[in-house]
Amino acid sequence: MTLPTLRKQLLVSFCLALLILSIGIPSNAQSFAFKQTVAELVASNKKLTKFYESTGYAPLWIGTSNLHRSRRSAFFKAISAADTHGLPVQRYNPKILKKQAQTARTQHDLAAIEVSMSQTFLTYAADIQTGLLIPKKISKDIQRKVPYRDHFSYLKNFANSNPNAFLKALPPTHPEYARLQREKLKFERIVARNSWGTSLGSAQLEPGDTGKQVIKLRNRLIAMGYLKRNLRRKYDSKLQAAVTSFQKDHGLNSDGVAGPATLSELNTPAKRRLQSIIVAMERMRWSNKDLGDRHILVNLTDFTAKIIQNNEVTFRTRSVVGANMESRRTPEFSDIMELMVINPTWHVPRSIAVTEYLPVLQEDPLALDHLILYDDFGLQVNRAMHDFNMFDEQTFPFDVKQLPSRGNALGLVKFLFPNPHNIYLHDTPEKSLFSKDRRTFSHGCVRLQQPFEFAYNLLKAQEQWPEEFFNAQLTTGMEISVNLKEPVPVHLIYRTATVPTDGRINFRSDIYGRDQLIWQALSSQGVALQTVRG
Repeated sequence: MTLPTLRKQLLVSFCLALLILSIGIPSNAQSFAFKQTVAELVASNKKLTKFYESTGYAPLWIGTSNLHRSRRSAFFKAISAADTHGLPVQRYNPKILKKQAQTARTQHDLAAIEVSMSQTFLTYAADIQTGLLIPKKISKDIQRKVPYRDHFSYLKNFANSNPNAFLKALPPTHPEYARLQREKLKFERIVARNSWGTSLGSAQLEPGDTGKQVIKLRNRLIAMGYLKRNLRRKYDSKLQAAVTSFQKDHGLNSDGVAGPATLSELNTPAKRRLQSIIVAMERMRWSNKDLGDRHILVNLTDFTAKIIQNNEVTFRTRSVVGANMESRRTPEFSDIMELMVINPTWHVPRSIAVTEYLPVLQEDPLALDHLILYDDFGLQVNRAMHDFNMFDEQTFPFDVKQLPSRGNALGLVKFLFPNPHNIYLHDTPEKSLFSKDRRTFSHGCVRLQQPFEFAYNLLKAQEQWPEEFFNAQLTTGMEISVNLKEPVPVHLIYRTATVPTDGRINFRSDIYGRDQLIWQALSSQGVALQTVRG
């Protein structure tokens, strides 16, 4: 049997132990023929060869001892429940392995089962711990450094551990992962019952309205759990309160009016929500590591930035992220925040200088008087002495800067976590943008609605009077860098489904279409929506 075929094979059900015993191979499963066959089958797989060499080719799975039985039992239980994690059970191909087990009569056959089980174990362990997909293959903007584990360590640690405990510890241990699992089951039941009913249409509804559409709105909110059962036919205060709660859970301005944006979210099918949950679980597997006792979490789809201490949100503010354009979408990655700059100078990125500002200067050299141009020697350029029509995007020779001021594009403070994407958090003079539901307006960096309060919160770890300290630097009007004595991990994530500890599941729009790409990739790997009756 060829190695490619073996890689496709999966474990049988609990009857495998009985099959092994029935052909009379207890202690002599470690015979020379067994070991030789295992060695041949793993020869082209360095990961498996290393492990089996370390054990003298002793079987990990095949045997009559209680330990071998417990390993098989734990593993069969785990892969049988793979779909509860949004993983495709068929990827672990139980039918082929069952057939192989049923025909096993020789030590060669048993060795083939042994190797196939180990191969499948490695596939499952990696899938459930660090994800089924490779993020960078989905989108160049998903720059997630997945904490992949060494395959030898998987096998070695499993061999030396309680099998059930080891397998249960593989998925993300963050409490939200378990909450997503529960919501997945809940939405599978919703999809099975089609319990949300028909579309509500798109005509705006507001307090005081009556009629069939109000009744449909009422019934939809009852079905979703936002309203207790009632027979009221008017858009009254209780219906308005239910709409407000729904809006909060979906990142909308909470005015209690069922306008176009709210109706669009209400009309989103339960199947789409279930897809979001499964994608969120895959994304959590990509980040299956310690995020830091204190860290900053920026959820791009939620347009928020949070400071989190020991799993508790200590500060939250609205944000603006990159526009949905090829060169402006904010990427996803993690890094370490090291300092803040008060009264920052804006060093205009060359891409902005040549594509947005050069054409303006070609029309009027004295325009854009809030910007200063510098030559290669760092000297200020006299614009009147230059014909900017002589330059194009490749030959434009000047650096463009905006000096510290309240009108500076970066506002009065920026927060740096040096990264190859040149992304940072900062203040902005464009405060009106924070009142919008969908806040995709920047060139890629993350703008904060309350940057001063954000700074105070960060400075608490090193300043007795953080507000006074910050404002003392601010009033100088000079650019001042403040190092964070305890650098803070920053995680720019993209989650359209989140489950807070104290409320219902929250959903957000797939602003850049990345979740749809992930769902398509998961589907191509065999992930499908399940439905559960009852």
